[in-house]
Amino acid sequence: MANIKSAKKRILTAEANRQRNVAVKSEIKTAMKKALLLAEGKDSDALNASISEVYKLCDKAVSKGILHKNTAARKKSRLVLAIKKLAK
Repeated sequence: MANIKSAKKRILTAEANRQRNVAVKSEIKTAMKKALLLAEGKDSDALNASISEVYKLCDKAVSKGILHKNTAARKKSRLVLAIKKLAK
């Protein structure tokens, strides 16, 4: 445990940031799973809305510094590839 006051504050801040990052990443994973489930169905409007939501969440995470831009691009690319594979 840290002894210096500023180090104690940084520990608290880092934990709050970690929990926020985990929550955002979990939200992205959930949205991706939802999009994959919708890909198995025939509702293209809901699927497009779901893909748009995943893109939005990924881009927002990049702007907040939670994800690296290449990581977000990879996630979006893999999602679309998986959806196209399910469509066949």
